[in-house]
Amino acid sequence: MPSDLTLVPVIDEGLGNSTYLLDLGDGQALVLDPERDVRQVLAEARRHGLRIAYAVETHMHADFISGVRELADTDGATVLAPEVGPRGFAVTGMNDGQRIAVGSFTLQALATPGHSPEHLSYLLYEGDQLLGVFTGGSLMVGTAGRTDLVSPEQTVPLARAQYHSLQLLMELPDDTPVWPTHGAGSFCSSGVGGDRVSTIGKERATNPLLQVGSEDAFVEALLGSLGTFPDYFLRLGEVNRSGPAILGEAGGLASLTTDEVQKLVADGAQIVDVREAADFADAHIPGALSITLRPVFATWLGWLTDSNRPLVIVRAANQNPIDIVWETAKVGFDTVAGELGGGMDEWTGPVGSETVELVEAEQLKTDTPVTILDIRQAGEFATGHVPGARHIELGTLAHSLIELPDGPVVVMCGHGERAMGAASILEAAGRTDIRVLAGHPADYARVRGEELQTLR
Repeated sequence: MPSDLTLVPVIDEGLGNSTYLLDLGDGQALVLDPERDVRQVLAEARRHGLRIAYAVETHMHADFISGVRELADTDGATVLAPEVGPRGFAVTGMNDGQRIAVGSFTLQALATPGHSPEHLSYLLYEGDQLLGVFTGGSLMVGTAGRTDLVSPEQTVPLARAQYHSLQLLMELPDDTPVWPTHGAGSFCSSGVGGDRVSTIGKERATNPLLQVGSEDAFVEALLGSLGTFPDYFLRLGEVNRSGPAILGEAGGLASLTTDEVQKLVADGAQIVDVREAADFADAHIPGALSITLRPVFATWLGWLTDSNRPLVIVRAANQNPIDIVWETAKVGFDTVAGELGGGMDEWTGPVGSETVELVEAEQLKTDTPVTILDIRQAGEFATGHVPGARHIELGTLAHSLIELPDGPVVVMCGHGERAMGAASILEAAGRTDIRVLAGHPADYARVRGEELQTLR
């Protein structure tokens, strides 16, 4: 990156995405692929004394609600996005090869379909000098964007388009910086990795998808690397197309009494307990879903809950209600019914509270037959799991309960948070005698003198 280029990546570790803030050199900034919670990118802009003049999108996002409308409202930003037909808000449509002056730079659109049909990458120039390329969900570090988010019928054609898009990007000079949007932790990615930026030359030499010998081999490798993804991905594209509501200054959570919570639940609301897994284990409202407030909260909220049903939140006193509101808004929950006022200390429901056993591996050293349920993603399970463990991904558990035999269940993931979410699903379905492993499956295998098994 040129020493005089001020490009600030604003990373969402939970969604696995990078939003880029570019200083245009005239007191203005360009922001590329912002998500709906624009607080951090606005804070960075203000820290640099900048007003956001342009909000740019590489494609119609599926994994989060876009923040371009928020930035148009807060800073009067001009929205630049692929020309994909009518939208419910003002957009300057960009097409392949189109150039636009942005401050002291020029942005040139480059059609790179694959991750989505309309996907654009953007070449950044200063004069005639190419400074880098924003590749969005096309070329990523060590991988490429998945192509199965539009429809099953388009998955293979889009994979073929992705192949040609990557070949097109490979025509750029080796020293060209590559600035992807999707990265480590993103379900929009077809693989995983630690680095978030790269160069064309490095990707040419090391990206496994660029080492294959043909288009057919690329398609096979790309599709073979795809894991599951949250089904809310299938609805957010239309929300972004029609135009998400502008939230502006998001407020907190309305305080609800026990009686009000019970009435809301009777009318179809769902209770989401965002406290730490250990707190949920100690006491929780019957039927509540455990999703710990941590970087990946929004993803699991979107995956495990119904966007058509109101949310009631249970939180700890040290958890910021405004953060919770923004996290829910990222995945399309614009209106949260409220929270249990005073938290679990104020719960006075007629059946009291329930508990779940959260145990260390040493506490599970017993010969009593139990079902070991590993609810991690398929790739995690394949790299090492307890011998004899049943594997059901957390995202599909509610629809796969029939696969579990009766009797005691020990649920495990990597740390305990996802496993506690699984336990809450099992409990709501009427299962009892559930224990949650506080650690990793390797801890359980160790105390039993076993080796983790892998899938080839």
